[in-house]
Amino acid sequence: MKKILALLLTSVIAVVLAACSSGDSSSSKENEMTKIEKSGTITVGTEGTYRPFTFHDEDTNKLTGFDVDVVTEIAKRLDLKVKFEETQWDSMFAGLNASRFDVIANQVGINSEREKKYDLSEPYSTSTAVIVTAKDNDKIKTMADLKGVKVAQSLTSNYGKIAQEAGADIQSVDGLSQSLTLIKQGRIDATVNDKLAVLDYMKETGDTSVKIAAELDKETSSSAFAFRKDTGIKAKFDKELTAMKKDGTLKKISEKWFGQDVSK
Repeated sequence: MKKILALLLTSVIAVVLAACSSGDSSSSKENEMTKIEKSGTITVGTEGTYRPFTFHDEDTNKLTGFDVDVVTEIAKRLDLKVKFEETQWDSMFAGLNASRFDVIANQVGINSEREKKYDLSEPYSTSTAVIVTAKDNDKIKTMADLKGVKVAQSLTSNYGKIAQEAGADIQSVDGLSQSLTLIKQGRIDATVNDKLAVLDYMKETGDTSVKIAAELDKETSSSAFAFRKDTGIKAKFDKELTAMKKDGTLKKISEKWFGQDVSK
């Protein structure tokens, strides 16, 4: 009987300890936003090389761009200062996982795989994917034409996955700028990327050596801010994004960078 009682007591204590431990962990996660509010600063992971979303102004070298403006406005409404941590795209989520920053602001495409691992905000921009080639390349006109050809992509991006699924020979790069350089050098055949980013590049540089060979209407992508799970930050961001859409601020930022509302 004593052994039975001892076993029962041990089981009860184990359950209580487990519950307490679980509660502490949850509380710790929920307090991350509280800690940010107390510190007065939110740390944002971004690329800094992905024009027009996140890049450095040529004249001032100041970090700027659509994503930079949106996240800065959200932080302002939350009465927070922003500290930007710049890193390459392919190591962006590793940085978030390691708590180097609290949020990623870098056109994070919404997909089911990311939704399982991270908290994603309400979408704040929508675009389509395009295939970019050299101007004189007449062989690539559709997704099917990417099979077996050299395509430059960031390996962890949505666009990289699109190219992989098409059977392309993927060449790893840091971002769009490097991809376009390799196309012009004749070292790769194409890249799949965001239409808005490509149009901005062409507008700003006047580069006629590359072209949009195809627009992938079925590959529409919505972008969101990404957070670690259950930090409490998502709810705060979603509330401000909803307010920014309602009061026209998000539309105003969109028109500043693209001449149209890309937040729909």
